[in-house]
Amino acid sequence: MKLTYYGHSCFAVETNGKKLLFDPFITYNELAKHIDLASIQADYILVSHGHADHIADCVALANSTGATVICNWEIHEWLNKQGVTNTHPMNTGGARAFGDIGVKCVVAQHSSGLPDGGYGGNPMGFIVYSNEGTFYYSGDTALTMDMQLIPRWAKLNFAVLPIGDNFTMGTADASVAAMMIGTNNVVGVHYDTFGYIRIDHDKAIKTFRDAGCKLHLPAIGETINL
Repeated sequence: MKLTYYGHSCFAVETNGKKLLFDPFITYNELAKHIDLASIQADYILVSHGHADHIADCVALANSTGATVICNWEIHEWLNKQGVTNTHPMNTGGARAFGDIGVKCVVAQHSSGLPDGGYGGNPMGFIVYSNEGTFYYSGDTALTMDMQLIPRWAKLNFAVLPIGDNFTMGTADASVAAMMIGTNNVVGVHYDTFGYIRIDHDKAIKTFRDAGCKLHLPAIGETINL
């Protein structure tokens, strides 16, 4: 599987010939100025919650790519009001097959409001299954005991976890999360974008290494194989 990082918590995974884009926030991210939104392709867009730093480019990319947007019910309704009709609503605990991939929605401990101030529904994480492997994206979350359930549902090739602290887990909690979910291969997201969440990269990598995990911090625009 190939993962391309677009900054903050936005990344794409290519698996089974499908392109999955997560939490699109690019044009409003000063660190991602060099990313051309028009160059991004997607078959599916998965939105973990309604905060602007996870959904700001969703309408534009859903319309330009024709991708199916997988999200909770409240975000589905909000997107429909913005003229996006290619949505598939889900909610925590639900699972669904989408052709060659499967998606299970899992608990994320966070908040969720929409850009216009409306109610954003439950925040979620996602387990994505394909013939090439399985991965988990936690979405914005605290460390939670619910993560111990993840190995019951999936043997993970890798996980994508927030590490910026302040609004989500920091590196210490995220390294514990990696042990709970049963992976030693983690891609860090939700860091450096704003002053509140700037991190020491070397310290973050060491924290995971001391826990027996490899932490990937790809550059914005970089593609890595996982």
